Amino acid sequence: MNQGLIPNRYAKALYEYAAENGRDKSVFDCMQRLADAFAAEPELTKAVCNPFVSRADKIKLLSTASDTPADDNVMARFMDMLADNNRLDMAREIALAYLKIYRKMHNIRLVTVTSAAPMAKADEDRLKDFIQRHLGSAVMEYNHRIDPDLIGGFVVNIDNEKLDASVANELKQLRLKLLSK
Repeated sequence: MNQGLIPNRYAKALYEYAAENGRDKSVFDCMQRLADAFAAEPELTKAVCNPFVSRADKIKLLSTASDTPADDNVMARFMDMLADNNRLDMAREIALAYLKIYRKMHNIRLVTVTSAAPMAKADEDRLKDFIQRHLGSAVMEYNHRIDPDLIGGFVVNIDNEKLDASVANELKQLRLKLLSK
């Protein structure tokens, strides 16, 4: 079976259950922290996939990584269900799928701006306003990263859309034109 299909099904079921209980936002926050924890600590994946780590330790590890409140029954029940079905190793993929579903259901667009250097506040605010006008009624989840390899300019990623206004891209395009002649 497709490995992407299983996490999507679990994420969809979790979203529906959390929404019914008015907990979809708190679960979103937990899943965001869990996805961030997996990104920041590659050893987390190894620990969750390790057959010698007990079920209880895996659940505790994932609950700690997601900073799940002790009184959050939705997340506790969900972790138990994953453990019962031997799916704890898919926690990262399920978290990412949940984030995608939540954003779609709440019309949230993930925006990442990458610049070569920190932007002046006025320039960043102007860029945010421009992006928000492009998004219309959608809510913007804004992230800013620094990548000196861009040399200058910036790159804007909005979900799957990309606007590359970097010097590195301009140099690459110029190089390709010169090579094609």
